[in-house]
Amino acid sequence: MSEQVAVNKVAADAASTAQLVKLLLFSLSLGIVPIASYFGSLEYVWNGNATYAALTAVVGANIVLVGYIISSVLDDKRETSSPTKETKKTQ
Repeated sequence: MSEQVAVNKVAADAASTAQLVKLLLFSLSLGIVPIASYFGSLEYVWNGNATYAALTAVVGANIVLVGYIISSVLDDKRETSSPTKETKKTQ
């Protein structure tokens, strides 16, 4: 019985670590993508028009946020749809 508890604890820790890494990557992306898209589009796409460059940065930030939301929803669906093992006591 204690082996099952240990295995479940290791699996939960691994899932928690994966979620933290995902959060860290999306947090970094949320900081880097808008700044890079602003300055990149200001110089190379919009030829100095700061308004359009700011709109490009806002769109980039929203893409990162929507990507995080979709990723989280898919992870939640995977966790809830995983089959549960029935033991003899619950049958």
